[in-house]
Amino acid sequence: MTSPVEFWFDFSSPYAYFAAVEIDERLGRFGKPVVWRPFLLGVAFRRTGIGPVNQIPMRGEYAIHDCHRIAATLDIPFRLRADFPFPSQALARAFYWFDARNPELAIDFAMAAFETYFGQGLALADAESVIALAARFTDQFELVSEWLACDEARLVLRKRTMEALDKGVFGSPFVLVGDEPFWGWDRLPMVEAWLEQSAKPDATGTGLSGEGAPPRSTSKSIAGTVVAKGWSRN
Repeated sequence: MTSPVEFWFDFSSPYAYFAAVEIDERLGRFGKPVVWRPFLLGVAFRRTGIGPVNQIPMRGEYAIHDCHRIAATLDIPFRLRADFPFPSQALARAFYWFDARNPELAIDFAMAAFETYFGQGLALADAESVIALAARFTDQFELVSEWLACDEARLVLRKRTMEALDKGVFGSPFVLVGDEPFWGWDRLPMVEAWLEQSAKPDATGTGLSGEGAPPRSTSKSIAGTVVAKGWSRN
């Protein structure tokens, strides 16, 4: 089976919102499933020492301006609430409730969450608002409510977040193609190029393997470029 592309994100990330709008359309043509994986960016911040971009002097003002510009380019609504960045635990836990039952429905829920918070400017930090959103996708919203309050939901999200860190995920959005990392919405064209290169026949004419990619020397330079630029895409 073709290995999936992993799409890691935090629901409080505007750049994740932009990536969510585009990722399936951009990458769907390669025939590789895209697995959506919310995690807690704040935990990664504690590991890296980086903080929310809007709290960084000068860069924060630029990032907010940049988000409005990107949204205009993509022709999608964008509103940044005063509570940004908001605690996204409830949304992420609800996502994994849906994901355990129907991954496609979980993606629909995630898109609705992004559109509600960043598109409409409505609050989603508390469990009540998340349950109300979940009710649009299931008549078992009472089970969602019970799930959000249980220890298992906390454990699932904690494990996913630790998995993200173990895989080197430090920002949102973050895409993994095999073990090749791409950080940021603006790296989606590079992901496309990487997958196109991976699909080309190799010197023997047999094509690259499922985890195939350009030589690791190229891989390292690309990954290094992402980190070296030091742009905050959280």
